[in-house]
Amino acid sequence: MKPFTKKLVLENGREFLGYGYGANVERVCEIVFNTSVVGYQEILSDPSYINQIVVMAYPLIGNYGITDEDFESKFPQIGGMVVRECNENPSNFRYTKTFSETLDEQGIPCIAGVDTRMIVRIIRDEGCQRAAIVNVDTTLEQALEMIKTTPLPTNQVQRVSCRKRWFSRTPNHKYDIVAVDCGIKHNIIRQFNNRGCNVTIVPYNTTLEEILAFNPDGIFISNGPGTPEELPEVVELIRNVKGKIPLFGISLGMELIALAYGAKIYKMKCGHHGGAAVRCLASDRIDMAVLNHTYAVDAESLKGTGLNVTHLIIPDSTVAGIESISDKVYAVQFHPESAPGPQDSVYLFDKFIKMMEEKQNA
Repeated sequence: MKPFTKKLVLENGREFLGYGYGANVERVCEIVFNTSVVGYQEILSDPSYINQIVVMAYPLIGNYGITDEDFESKFPQIGGMVVRECNENPSNFRYTKTFSETLDEQGIPCIAGVDTRMIVRIIRDEGCQRAAIVNVDTTLEQALEMIKTTPLPTNQVQRVSCRKRWFSRTPNHKYDIVAVDCGIKHNIIRQFNNRGCNVTIVPYNTTLEEILAFNPDGIFISNGPGTPEELPEVVELIRNVKGKIPLFGISLGMELIALAYGAKIYKMKCGHHGGAAVRCLASDRIDMAVLNHTYAVDAESLKGTGLNVTHLIIPDSTVAGIESISDKVYAVQFHPESAPGPQDSVYLFDKFIKMMEEKQNA
């Protein structure tokens, strides 16, 4: 048995010895788990995971490698990864790099060979906490001191949002969408392009005047990391455009829309990360969906705001969708673009297209 090289230390004092992969660096982040069976590359490159160490519940990671076309952002910024087994001999004709090579190239630490089932249970039962990936010779006291003295991250959206506006165009387009980038996933943009939309992606702090200068048919508020309370400029933007231009939000985008209408947000015990069943209240349809959020909308606080609940997450009945028909505004807490995951909910992009069409024909 080869000697251990890395150690995962949780804020509660639990230690897990394993083997280092990826970048040989030490890192302190909040730790969460993801229950997805496939899609580790999309998870690795999802901007919403900045400053988070992700424990993969599925035991084998890396078996189909990394493919250049499947990244969800230009530069992965995940804090770190924890896996049971890291496969460095992928079987996939599309792969261009191994999982470990990509982690190393992007400066992301990973620890393998640990009991991921136990770690998932700890997070599930005790809730969110911080953790450190450190060298194996680091003492428990040293690691806990690192965790204690590392400042909590702030302004995370500022780090993942684009610096300048950029365009994603499609031939013979029908609609123009402005996407407010709070950490947008590229498959969201692809979904709009596939439906005949040109997309202008703008930084999160773009002013209303700058957005209106693009003469958009619709405005999209993207997913992203951190707490929505840190983005008052986006909340104010939503307040100023609701009822005037069709508005669609995903994940963090839904939380920001809820705040703009006067609802409240709370931090969940351990959040939702991975696949889950979502119920549409209007049709009683149940879809499998991908979720990635630590904050949620308080259902009671929606009363009197003008927003109605459209979807619930099964089995805990967390609010998963909100809508104002009169304002042509709706949002979901899950990811209808998948990447990774099932495509049960891609019809929600068609709903946004229909809203823009109705606005044009009004």
